[in-house]
Parts: sequence; C-alpha cells; structure tokens
Amino acid sequence: MFVGGNGHPVYTFTDRYGKINPIMEITKIIKRHQYKLALGALLLTATLISLALYRLYVHYSDVNNYRFLPFNLFLAWIPFAAAVAAYLAYHNRVTFFLFMPVCTLIWLVFFPNAPYLLTDFQHLATANGSTPLWFDVILLLGFAWTGLFLGVASLFLMQEIITQEWNSVVGWVFALAMTAVSSIGVYLGRFLRWNSWDLLRDPIPIAKDVYGIVRHPIANLPGYIFTILFTLLFLFIYLAIHLLGQMISEGSERRAGSG
Repeated sequence: MFVGGNGHPVYTFTDRYGKINPIMEITKIIKRHQYKLALGALLLTATLISLALYRLYVHYSDVNNYRFLPFNLFLAWIPFAAAVAAYLAYHNRVTFFLFMPVCTLIWLVFFPNAPYLLTDFQHLATANGSTPLWFDVILLLGFAWTGLFLGVASLFLMQEIITQEWNSVVGWVFALAMTAVSSIGVYLGRFLRWNSWDLLRDPIPIAKDVYGIVRHPIANLPGYIFTILFTLLFLFIYLAIHLLGQMISEGSERRAGSG
C-alpha cells in the first residue's frame, strides 16, 4: 500500500513473486465499491424498464402525451454521470485539479433535472389516450422514481467528496443547500420553462427572472411555496434513504461483530 497525492491510501496487491496482480486489484476495488456498483446497475435496469414501458405506451396509445419522458430521464442521468466522474477524479490529485471543477459545474447545472421528473405527474390531469389511467400512473412513476434516485445517488456522491475533503458538518450543509438549489431549479424549469443549457448559454435572462422573484416576493408567493414544499419533500426522501442505509450498515456491523 502507498499514499496517493491527496493523502488517500492506494492499495496494490502482489503475488508471491512480488509482482502486481491486476486481477486481485480489480477484485478488491469491486468488493470495496460493490454497493455503489449494484446501485448503478439497479438504476440502469430501472431506466431500461421505464423505456420499455414507454414503448408499450406508444404502441398501444393513440395519443403520445409523454414524448418528453425519455429526454427528461436522459437529462437526469447527466448529474449522476458527472458525480461519478467527480468521485473518481477526486481520488487522484492530477485528475482532481483537471476534471473536478468541470464535473462539479456540470453536476450543479443539471442536478435539478433529476427530481424534476416528479413534477411530470401533473400531466395526468390532461391524459386523454386510449390506455387506462393506471398504466399512465405506473409509467410516470417508473420515470419519476428513476430520476429521483439518480438525483439522490449523485447528491450522496458529491456529499461524500465534501465530507472527505472537509468534515461531515460541511458535507451536510452542502447537501441541505443543494436540495434547496435543486428545488429552485425545478421551479424555474417547470413554471418559467428555463432549461439547464440556458444557464450555460445565456444566464442573464435567468438571473433577471430570479431577481424579479426575489424583489417581488408577494407577487411570486406561489413560487416560494412550491420551492419550500419541494425542498422539504426532497430533503425528507434523501434523509430517509440515508438513515435506512445507516440502519442496514449498523445491522451488518452487528452481525459481523457477533460472528
């Protein structure tokens, strides 16, 4: 074992002749990150199932009310991919300085697209296809669940980076702040119809809209209420999943200790 550039240990495994054994290294890395890899596989499976449900809907419905769902889910994958890239880049000092700022910027800009899929349930009010309503609900639920957990997983990875770099308090402050920021982004996208790439292409009009909302809080009270309620909802889901993970971890440690 030796210490990497950012102070984190880097493990190498050798055979009896002292040569590095790449198979042992890969096996150890997979074992150390088996739950993260399993989560990624689960999210990919959920995506494929959601897309299959969408194809069934298109095939049997005479009206395609949800043509936006595949693209919205694609956008939800961007912050997850950026968070994974940031997590990998963080463990090497060279890649940290080269890629970490870019990955973080991409994650921050596209992060609201993940929980945004929860708001697609409002399209049930105008559903007028030939499919039964329960199929529409399951379709939207599949996309919303996948997008939500892509957001939760990406936020967890970014919080873990912040926690390792500073401490757990800073990590939780970051997580709390990002749930609020994502809710603002969802409001801007759902009701003011701004897109993430608009923030990169021409942020001035978005800044003017935000300034107008801040300057006239009474006139924009519904926007404040939506943002607060959506923040509380997302925060509750994130905390519940985090605590559930802690409970499972404690149970595993207890069984290992008793064994």
